[in-house]
Amino acid sequence: MTGQEKIPSFDLTRNYNRVKEEIRVALDRVLETQHFILGPEVECFEKEIASYLEVENAVGCASGTDALLLSLMALDLKEGDEVITTPFTFFATASCITRNGAKPVFADVDPDSYNLSMESVMEKITPRTKVVLPVHLFGQTCKLELITDELSQKGIAIVEDCAQAIGAHRIIDKKICRAGSIGDIGCLSFFPTKNLGCYGDGGMVSIPHNKEISDRIRNLRVHGSGKTYFHDEIGINSRLDAVQAAILRVRIRHLEEWNEERRIVAERYMLLFKEKGLLDVITLPVEEDGNRHVYHQYVVKAERRDELQEYLERRGISTRVYYPLPLHMQHCFSYLGYKEGDFPVSEKLAGSVLALPIFPELLPEEQERVVEEIAGFYGRQN
Repeated sequence: MTGQEKIPSFDLTRNYNRVKEEIRVALDRVLETQHFILGPEVECFEKEIASYLEVENAVGCASGTDALLLSLMALDLKEGDEVITTPFTFFATASCITRNGAKPVFADVDPDSYNLSMESVMEKITPRTKVVLPVHLFGQTCKLELITDELSQKGIAIVEDCAQAIGAHRIIDKKICRAGSIGDIGCLSFFPTKNLGCYGDGGMVSIPHNKEISDRIRNLRVHGSGKTYFHDEIGINSRLDAVQAAILRVRIRHLEEWNEERRIVAERYMLLFKEKGLLDVITLPVEEDGNRHVYHQYVVKAERRDELQEYLERRGISTRVYYPLPLHMQHCFSYLGYKEGDFPVSEKLAGSVLALPIFPELLPEEQERVVEEIAGFYGRQN
């Protein structure tokens, strides 16, 4: 490693320094009330998220994983039911399907957006398909309008995994549609490194237009209890706590600003890579027409990816690989019968993608250094 300061893939400290006084006021408010589980802070935050997404209801829970789990529980999946999703995503997307007793059915992804191919989804539908679970990966919304009408006619629900995409939107029929408002249910994560992150774990389920589902998820998150100590069904313990809700109420006020700063960082990367003449060895992320990408991650495709990552690490630049092994090739899913070659786009991406440092406070000179080092690896320095 050189003597230069390390560039992290994400720096929470810089972001905290921008809002710490507001955060302290919010925490004091909770401490004064001594109301820590659910309660007024959570209720207010649920309303604020619902308003932001322009949906009827939002229900706080303990994590993004639980948001997925609760959503699928509310849809009454049973053994033999199928849920179509992507193999190129975080593990929880598929594990929540199996934990509900259903079968994950994978469909391949688009090589440019990394999102589910809607054509591939439609090819996977069978009479057993109950849900399509798209992931708005890395901060960009899937083209769900291509399949919503047909899925609705078939009685197939859409559960959006929006863990990486709060604030992303897509123009559909000349209307701005935010991630989490397009399907039947949306699932959000507030893990600290997300665009809207808390200081622990937290999640949310958005329900655009179904109060019955909303009420049921509220009960399921407290052991299936609508009235204390009276249980209509078996739920789980998954509650958003008041401390995290108070923190998130501060941070959501800044979300649009921070997302725009991420977009500026992404634009600067594009210009720097073009200036260095690296576009033959580095493929930049594509923002699809009609989308507002919020760049939760800035993921490029790189030749000799593993060598490049090791080189950058030695030079003090932290990068990540999301994701090195597609889900259909994970040992725990071997019982599904998939094999190497079944999803060639996902498999190729797993061997070539690299997430570069990106966060709102990333400095221009840090980005310049990242691209300079990449240019050095490929022998392109001026």
